[in-house]
Amino acid sequence: MEKARNFLEVGGRTSRPRSNVTSSRTSGHPDGYNLGVNVGEGAGQTVGPAHLHLIPRYRGDVDDPRGGIRWILPAKAPY
Repeated sequence: MEKARNFLEVGGRTSRPRSNVTSSRTSGHPDGYNLGVNVGEGAGQTVGPAHLHLIPRYRGDVDDPRGGIRWILPAKAPY
């Protein structure tokens, strides 16, 4: 079986995130996405059920996107 290159290529329970990405691509034309999952209180999960944060990203939306989700709001990054 070939390995998926990214989360959106994984089958099974990913139909809703893929559907949201498809809608986002047609409306805002993002250059990429950050996907975030917090599993357990120690990782920052404060509500259930399990859910996925899908954040559209655009070239130039931050100076350096390598920090992923944490650096989307630079003023809040060093928490």
